[in-house]
Amino acid sequence: MEDSRFTGGSARVRTVAVRCLGQKETVKSQFKVWRGQLSARDFYCEEAVAGGPRALGSALRYDRRRSGSRDRMPRVNRTAVLSLLIVSSCVFLLFQLHYYRKYVSKVRFRLSACVTQNPALVLTRLSSAPVHSRGGALLSPERHVTNRAVQWQVLRKFLAVAQRFRLPLFLADTWALGLLSQDALRQRDPPCGVLCTGRPVLSFAVHASSWRSSPDFLTAARTKGFELLELRGKDPRLSSLDVLSGEEIPLHLLLRRDAFVIHVVFLYERSGNYVWHGPLRLGGGADRTFAPFALLDYGRHAGAYDRSELVLTVLDGLDVRVPRNITHFLLQQRDARFLECRFHEARHFLQLYPDDASAAALDFRRKAKALLHVAARTLGSLHVPFWISSGTCLGWFRQCGIISYSQDVDIGIFISDFRPDIVGAFRDAGLSLKHKFGRVEDSLELSFLSNDVKLDIFFFYEDGDVLWNGGTQAKSGRKFKYVFPRFSLCWAELLELKVRVPCETRDYVGANYGSTWSIPLKNWDWKTSPSNVQENGEWPRSEWAELIQVY
Repeated sequence: MEDSRFTGGSARVRTVAVRCLGQKETVKSQFKVWRGQLSARDFYCEEAVAGGPRALGSALRYDRRRSGSRDRMPRVNRTAVLSLLIVSSCVFLLFQLHYYRKYVSKVRFRLSACVTQNPALVLTRLSSAPVHSRGGALLSPERHVTNRAVQWQVLRKFLAVAQRFRLPLFLADTWALGLLSQDALRQRDPPCGVLCTGRPVLSFAVHASSWRSSPDFLTAARTKGFELLELRGKDPRLSSLDVLSGEEIPLHLLLRRDAFVIHVVFLYERSGNYVWHGPLRLGGGADRTFAPFALLDYGRHAGAYDRSELVLTVLDGLDVRVPRNITHFLLQQRDARFLECRFHEARHFLQLYPDDASAAALDFRRKAKALLHVAARTLGSLHVPFWISSGTCLGWFRQCGIISYSQDVDIGIFISDFRPDIVGAFRDAGLSLKHKFGRVEDSLELSFLSNDVKLDIFFFYEDGDVLWNGGTQAKSGRKFKYVFPRFSLCWAELLELKVRVPCETRDYVGANYGSTWSIPLKNWDWKTSPSNVQENGEWPRSEWAELIQVY
């Protein structure tokens, strides 16, 4: 009910009067200020009630000046609200920590065996999982979950130490580089979406010539909490037919912290204008549980690579060097296996059968080396892979050199890699075509001549479980085939050149030269002497002009 004292005046004044009367009894409890006094607005209401309409008009004007609205909300104690927010945040963080320690850190993945046996399948499963289920955890060697942030911190500390000693590491991990070579718009998981690959190990490489401050670097790494395992091996660059050096060099370095392993591979310059890394071999006293060795990208065997141009970029907020051509580097890594020349066996062979040191033999070796280098450059420009075959392969495997009495250089190419412009490319390189036998579909063979030394190119065909190359007798049209067991290709070094050889070299040489391959045979008939030669019919005389071309 409206108070009778304020029946006069405007409607606005009467409204303020009623509002002040309603607040009169509770104003002391609702509008306290810090010093326990009533606010100025409260006193205006008290005076308005006592002073009538004129006083209410003054109260209305004050109300407009102070709040600019009809209904002024009561003041809130800001310190109390801030304290409440702080307490709530602390409680939430404590809950998160409790949840992580009690639940997440105790989770064990039953897929750990699958990681060792089929890591690609596990990565596919992890990549297809929802972001919320995989974004915060990684597998560790102990089959616990490692937080991505923890792994990122380990990488940050490691790279900081490397930068301090100016160690030009570059990312060599095939999984991480594979992510970089994919679509740049692909969604990645923060905070470590590229370098945290889903595996408990990450690989870097460094040129060994930059490894000058190794003791200080190792000490600094230990200071940062890393456990270290350095693996060394013999330096093959110091091995020769005359001296077999026992000097050891660092080949691999493993750093472990918080169940995460960083693998550093050392690359060494070789005389064939390429870089090489050695195999990873654990000695008798090495800790075989230090790292998940089965998951390492490097070390199962030695490897050879072309020199890669590096670029500095930022990955997951960290400065990292990467190969400029990532796709080419990954292709190299897939087929990088390197076979060292068998110096011990070669020295023993040359003790039994001394090499020809005549001027003619030395001249042939010089010409053969130049011809092999030209062949490598020419086929490399066409992106056609080849390997040393027949007598040239035998010379590398048996005596780490060229057979001086062979008087030619032999290479092999899979027919699937044939290109019609091969002949033109060799002619442009200064070689002349000596003969062309067969056709692409059957027994193709090319022979070029340079400085009186032949380059024979044999094309290999697949036939079930075997491979074969053909041969043709020009004067009779007779066809021959030479059958080999299937083989893969590895890198080797011959005449200061990185060349491919069959990885299963002994089987390859044994198929062609029989069990007596280790005994020199100067009287060699290509139609009857090889152990794997077979008659393969004859070319129709009507097609000789096309299939038997001699220049």
